[in-house]
Amino acid sequence: MEQKRVDIVNETGLHARPASQFVKAAAQFKSDITIQVDNNIINAKSIIGILGGGIVKDTSVLLQAEGEDEKEAIETLVHLISSGFGE
Repeated sequence: MEQKRVDIVNETGLHARPASQFVKAAAQFKSDITIQVDNNIINAKSIIGILGGGIVKDTSVLLQAEGEDEKEAIETLVHLISSGFGE
């Protein structure tokens, strides 16, 4: 299992467009991927889950991936979040 903590830096958090980008990026991997906010564990490939998570700017999240491409999945998603989704 790979995991990494990262802070949400973009102004809108994981809402609408950034959430869509995040889910699309997560869906390209075979690994099971979750994003943990406080005690809430969300399937990273679920747009409803991500939008329902209420993940706002400056929230610290824990990304976890388990599977054959777990390392690449975490690196890709951390980069996407750290870059502010191009905003």
